[in-house]
Amino acid sequence: MKKSKIMLADDEESIRVVVEHIVTEDGYEFCYASDGAEALEVFEKEKPDLLILDVMMPKLNGFDVCTEIRKKGSNVPIIILSAKGDIVDKSVGFKAGADDYLVKPFSSLELSLRIEALLRRAEHHTGTMENVEKRDSFKYGELEIFYNRYEVRLRGEPVDLTPKEFQILAYMTSHPGEVFTREQLLSYVWGEDYIGELTSIAVFVRKIRQKIEDDPSKPKYLQTVWGIGYKFGEK
Repeated sequence: MKKSKIMLADDEESIRVVVEHIVTEDGYEFCYASDGAEALEVFEKEKPDLLILDVMMPKLNGFDVCTEIRKKGSNVPIIILSAKGDIVDKSVGFKAGADDYLVKPFSSLELSLRIEALLRRAEHHTGTMENVEKRDSFKYGELEIFYNRYEVRLRGEPVDLTPKEFQILAYMTSHPGEVFTREQLLSYVWGEDYIGELTSIAVFVRKIRQKIEDDPSKPKYLQTVWGIGYKFGEK
């Protein structure tokens, strides 16, 4: 059975030593880059199954590396490493296309669990998206979702969504009017074993609203059901 390959991009030698020890002890292969520019080169060459990106790196920061990888169409799970844990920094990471966010210093067990959860989610993601894509498209008002093309249009103009933003919107539009809790959305997009924060969903919902709503403070598409979660439009 092929081992999953974990890649780290970080300019700190001490972090490299720690992460390499963790992932190899867990039975994964390991590769490494020491700056942002090198990270893009190593990523193309090694084709890892999961990428761990430090934010502060020479030549190109982690957010920019993440953005470039997503522009190329890759859905490889990405964990952002940062010394900052505030919501603004997390928002930047998720907007760039990251799947998870880990604050330094972190425990070996926490990193191991997050890697395992993201790899498991990646394995069954194709099947779950196929369930969403039973129909080719969905239209509600001036918003159109083209599931097979991973495309969203508002008034005929393309909407630039990150992969995770699209997954959330596609899932909810496939069940219009149905109310989803934040736990349900986390489980669908990241997998049942995901151990991230529920606040991550609120960040994604806010970003989606900024892109599809005329007035994000009064959404007509992606609505809040107070005390429960979110729903898309009405049945």
